[in-house]
Amino acid sequence: MQEIIYSLLAASAAMFGAFLVLKFHKWSEKNSILIINFAAGVMLTIAFTHLIPEAIQSNANALFFVLLGFLIMFFLQFVILFHPCHDDEGCETHSNMGIASIIGLSFHSLLDGLIIAIGFEADMGLGIVTTIAVLLHKLPDGITISGILLHAGASKKKILNFSLLTAAFTPLGTVLGMIAFKSILPSVLGALLAATAGSFIFLAASDLIPETHKCKNRLAPLTLFVGVALTFLLEHIFSI
Repeated sequence: MQEIIYSLLAASAAMFGAFLVLKFHKWSEKNSILIINFAAGVMLTIAFTHLIPEAIQSNANALFFVLLGFLIMFFLQFVILFHPCHDDEGCETHSNMGIASIIGLSFHSLLDGLIIAIGFEADMGLGIVTTIAVLLHKLPDGITISGILLHAGASKKKILNFSLLTAAFTPLGTVLGMIAFKSILPSVLGALLAATAGSFIFLAASDLIPETHKCKNRLAPLTLFVGVALTFLLEHIFSI
């Protein structure tokens, strides 16, 4: 039961990030490109400094699964969802950026919940440390998904609903971990972490960063480095 409580705390951190974007909606809407680039920095840093290293420790073929995750998102984006345009006029499929991001971040949240469950299965101390690690990057996760949806033109209600949906996958992952995946093989978890990393790299490089090319705000590219620096700093300070 304690695992669920801690996973709900982690999910709450993501919702707080979304709340910050909605609270300052007018500023966020006007400067959504800044949030987009911040989100790209967060996703790239989590992928390269957190997900991939952990995946390699657990699975010798981790880099293959990174590629697989990248290709799956490519397939979803270009074949099933079609690709959002990046021109100045916009297009009807622009919202697919948000759909792809929801898929990627929801899967990431599911794994976060699973990791919390596995941590508590080992011992109480490891479970708490794991929860803290997850909680710290859920705040930028919340900012990321709400910022992307805002930039894609979603309403406040849709942003709130999809942010809640994405956050809910954390306790869902914990419940699944408690029920069915307590004995999950480290290699399987490593493959899942690697695939998530691949999806993050695709979303950042294919959808988010290209938005900067049509922006005249010279501060926009700098916010990517802010996202990288902040996430990197948090990971190293708290040894995530």
